[in-house]
Amino acid sequence: MLARCLDHLRALVAYDTQNPPRAIGTGGIFDYLQAQLPGFRHRVTDYGAGAVSLYSVRGTPRFLINVHLDTVPVAPTWTRNPFELLVTDDRAIGMGACDIKGAAAAMVAAAQAADGDCAFLFSSDEEANDARCIAGFLAEKHAFDAVLVAEPTKAEAVLAHRGISSVRLRFAGRAGHASAANAAGDSAVHQALRWGERALAHAESLAHHRFGGLTGLRFNIGRIEGGIKANVIAPSCEVRFGFRPLPTMSTDELLEAFRTAGPTMPAEFEATFYGASLPAGDTAAAEARRLAARDVADELGLAIGNAVDFWTEAALFSAAGHTSLVYGPGDIAQAHSADEWVALDQLQQVTESYVRIITHGRH
Repeated sequence: MLARCLDHLRALVAYDTQNPPRAIGTGGIFDYLQAQLPGFRHRVTDYGAGAVSLYSVRGTPRFLINVHLDTVPVAPTWTRNPFELLVTDDRAIGMGACDIKGAAAAMVAAAQAADGDCAFLFSSDEEANDARCIAGFLAEKHAFDAVLVAEPTKAEAVLAHRGISSVRLRFAGRAGHASAANAAGDSAVHQALRWGERALAHAESLAHHRFGGLTGLRFNIGRIEGGIKANVIAPSCEVRFGFRPLPTMSTDELLEAFRTAGPTMPAEFEATFYGASLPAGDTAAAEARRLAARDVADELGLAIGNAVDFWTEAALFSAAGHTSLVYGPGDIAQAHSADEWVALDQLQQVTESYVRIITHGRH
């Protein structure tokens, strides 16, 4: 089965699905997948801006396996053609091989090796931070016992991960000569720096919070831009920051705490991206959903790994009420990197797991 999986991975890597530029169409890689999955009912949906999904179903399956086909842009430090798969003694190297076309190849190989019921959802917008495909799919009612979202987890089932939020805020000052006595109070840059000091302190105050092996809040001020020059009081300053909460933390409460953190209220405060944690829900609901996902992993014979800090679209399925877990080949350390690779033994292991899921996956 590994040889068949690598054949599919070679074909999938050859398709350029970089995102951005959000220019993926309904043909190409989606035509290939449909051709490799005869006997399936296929539905292709174009949500615009490069967001395309392929929903492929055979029989009446209990489980849905989801994988995204888009990749980040090619890094300039690749040492070879990223769209040609190179297979060595222990790894497969190619664009998206780790994140996460290796899983897509394993899904197709498993479906060809086993004739049981299965459902696959292929999507192309995960790297765009614009979850149109999953949102559109979840707008319909689906009866699955569980959803397995493929991301690089080293062939272990991940039951919990952090949420993610990105925020833009702007402080407004009053331009003037820097020699004025009011420079310290009127400067928008000074306001931003005071806000940043208190925001960092608030994030550090949450270090004792824990869930499923994760600790504290991940918080990062990624960009501060404003002002004109050293002798001019800054009339405006924009800050971009992000945080990754535990499943038991309230994102709304965190947003309000950061909005009001500084001595001066920001003139603008906009949450530009939000993704729920896995599992979704309050403390009681999150723990119940984690235990339900653990039962599914045990039933399917999947080794259970630790909770992770990175975000996945499994949280979207969880928020919609589905028992959800993350499972796929590859290590997140190789994702988005030049010369990214996936271990051959993990490809083999995950393909065998998919065969087991397909074989025992009928309602």
